[in-house]
Amino acid sequence: MKWLFLLGAIAAEVGATMSLRASDGMRKKKWIAAIAGGYVLAFVLLSLSLDEGMPLGVAYGIWAATGVALTAALARVIFKEPLTAVMTIGIGLIAAGVLVVELGADAAH
Repeated sequence: MKWLFLLGAIAAEVGATMSLRASDGMRKKKWIAAIAGGYVLAFVLLSLSLDEGMPLGVAYGIWAATGVALTAALARVIFKEPLTAVMTIGIGLIAAGVLVVELGADAAH
């Protein structure tokens, strides 16, 4: 269950962030509920994931890294924002760092 909560938290956060971009600096008021609701839901689901026993460092690392990667990819597709080779390498390095943190957490048990 902890992984489902974490995946939900990631999806809610990415959705809220994409809504933030779509709101055009909060000038398009119709997006405000999606933004606020998405971020609140993301933190509730992250909290539930932690409550189910997921280590904080692992949960936050996966949440942040996956959120960065998904947001960058979706921003490229939806908003035609740049996603350069250097940015892609950076995303890969973030993912590698999260993997090292998770492996370190597994080794501690």
